[in-house]
Amino acid sequence: MGKSLGFTSYSTWLLNLSLLWQFIISLGVIFTAINMPKQPTSYFIVVLLLFSSTLWAQEEDLQLLNYYQYYQDDANALYKQMVAEAEEQWQARESKVAALRTASDWQKYQDSVKKKLIQLIGPFPKKTPLNPTITGTIEREDFTVEKVVYQSQPEFHVTAALFIPKNLKGKAPAILYCSGHTAEGFRSPTYQNKIINLVKKGFVVLAFDPLGQGERMQYPDESGEKSSIGGPTHEHSYVGAQAFIAGSSLAKYMIWDGIRSVDYLLSRPEVDSKRIGITGRSGGGTQSTYIAAFDNRIYASAPEAYITQLDILLKTRGPQDAEQNILYFADQQLDLADFLIARAPKPTLIISTTRDFFSIEGARETYREVQRAYQALGEPDYLDMSEDDSVHASTPKNREAMYAFFQRHLNNPGDSDDEEVELFSSEELWVTTSGQVATSLNSRNVFDLNREEAIRHAEAIQQNRTDFNSEKTIRNANALSGFRPPSPPKEVHFAGQYRREGYTVQKYLMVNETHVNPFLLFVPNESIGNELVAYFHPEGKIAQTDPGQEIEQLIQQGMTILTADVRGTGELGPGYLRGDAYIDDVSYNQWFGGILVNQSIVARQAADMVSIVDYLIATADGNEPTVTAVAHRTLAPALLHAAAFIPAIDRTVLIEPLVSYQALVTNEMYDARWIYSSVAGSTKAYDLADLGASLAPRPLLIVNPLDHQFNPVSSGGFDQEWDWVQNRYESTDNFKVVFSDIGTEIKPALWIEQLE
Repeated sequence: MGKSLGFTSYSTWLLNLSLLWQFIISLGVIFTAINMPKQPTSYFIVVLLLFSSTLWAQEEDLQLLNYYQYYQDDANALYKQMVAEAEEQWQARESKVAALRTASDWQKYQDSVKKKLIQLIGPFPKKTPLNPTITGTIEREDFTVEKVVYQSQPEFHVTAALFIPKNLKGKAPAILYCSGHTAEGFRSPTYQNKIINLVKKGFVVLAFDPLGQGERMQYPDESGEKSSIGGPTHEHSYVGAQAFIAGSSLAKYMIWDGIRSVDYLLSRPEVDSKRIGITGRSGGGTQSTYIAAFDNRIYASAPEAYITQLDILLKTRGPQDAEQNILYFADQQLDLADFLIARAPKPTLIISTTRDFFSIEGARETYREVQRAYQALGEPDYLDMSEDDSVHASTPKNREAMYAFFQRHLNNPGDSDDEEVELFSSEELWVTTSGQVATSLNSRNVFDLNREEAIRHAEAIQQNRTDFNSEKTIRNANALSGFRPPSPPKEVHFAGQYRREGYTVQKYLMVNETHVNPFLLFVPNESIGNELVAYFHPEGKIAQTDPGQEIEQLIQQGMTILTADVRGTGELGPGYLRGDAYIDDVSYNQWFGGILVNQSIVARQAADMVSIVDYLIATADGNEPTVTAVAHRTLAPALLHAAAFIPAIDRTVLIEPLVSYQALVTNEMYDARWIYSSVAGSTKAYDLADLGASLAPRPLLIVNPLDHQFNPVSSGGFDQEWDWVQNRYESTDNFKVVFSDIGTEIKPALWIEQLE
């Protein structure tokens, strides 16, 4: 190709003029310093000339958004686009719900909601024996506590405490209590206060530990007393991400625990099966909302400090931890109100506070919308809302409203005052000897269950590889990643350049419909044909751009290089959202946003890469160019998707890529940096090696692959995942893998030459 790409003669003239002026100023400084008399005015002139020279010889600035200040907020573009897409889906839902009038209208909508929820969250496992064991009993004056453990799935233990009022006259109403995000589980003083108040008012209460809380820690450290991951939200998100990649969800496991807990309640002779209620605060509000929507045996539900509108939540605190996000939930035009609509017109109480991070306005709007369903279905008095002026907290007013609600609807009248009660210590309520099912009972954890499911999927994928269909693989990857072909850019702005020895560095800003892509173009003074390279690095476009680094090595081979920021990298990320599950500098919450709208971060980055490659080709001079695309580490999966989706990428080079998605879900501990590189549901249908095979016979070079922990993979370990791909390339020499010693200088130009 020619010497430049998008290079104007005017900009060349300006550059040459600046270099000439810098040279003249430098000579002037030297001449002045030698010949002028040593007077104050002379020193002033020398300083002035030096300052002028400095202005013309500033250090290179390869960033663009400090110049295009209008676009500086595009560091948040990744998340804001997710919110905008979700907003469109919820607006469509709002229009649909607004048109509902009659009981028949609402019943049809209710049926559609139930089908969607089952499709998105289910199917649930088959019911197996609970095998309950009472491990201890505590006697109080007016109630008894039985410490119990049962199995919601085989060897998957649930710890709980059953609070039974004394002097019962016949079967009693029962409440299933779900705990919020506290490491203590139901032993938290806040939760104990409500539980004991309920039992003193004549309710049997079963309080159970959610996953990752209480005695069900998923990642206990060597001491067995603390989590090696962090608190409950971190545990939920860490293992929840694995569940998403395998096409499941943490919500499914937690809902199933709740359903089996109802099974245990109904096995007790003290409990009236027709008078079952459920409540819980914060994360317990999430659980009680979900479980009540799926289990018809629950008659009255009172979720606290959770119900709101997701549109407002995404614009305030952002997506919450794993179990509070459902695959494709926004994409399927669902909102939290739909969980309540699914169970209408059974009694429901929404409990909220005005300064909660779960927006009070969202709670009020949800109440007004669901109230229309209850009115149409003939039970307007069965939906109520209690609101108090407080933060994300439990207040006496709201507690008393909850007691009165259950007393009314579960036919257990009495005093609804909130009593001061004597609490138990956490250790008193331990169900196991060590305080953890992992150490006392050798219980399976969520990872174990999820791994079994992932292995079944892997076996099916392995079988498909015996008669590999690249078109089917690409369709699956396209659908599961949520890839959408990008529209042509609105415009591309030239923003200046720097001249280095042997080449020029040009700065550009690609303006798209929803975001920008800053990029740099490295143009050699003497190019070789039409050799173009699109280069992507997780540290952004300026990584490896210093003299002597990878970019310069490629230029020395006569190649024209375009290196760009894709969404989430460089000047385009990661943005302000940290959320409540931020592990190893990775915001899981932002990744969950892509899950809600059914478009992964991988798909968005792949779309940016396609735009960059299309632009590179469109502006090339002369004959048909050859495009090599290079990606490092966490951007390698996105490039692999992009190369599979478009034929314009002639050669693909992956430097230190993840060896497989399967490794992320079949190994208990993984490096969180791979999360943005992964696709929810991918391991049900394809893996990275399948994308590699779909590129054949186009050249593919893999350099120093990494495992799930970001460690180098041996050739043997790599072959386990990728050896079959060689058969797709058997008639050519276009599939190569390079294993260089740690510390060896990376020389991509030499590796690319191997694909000639």
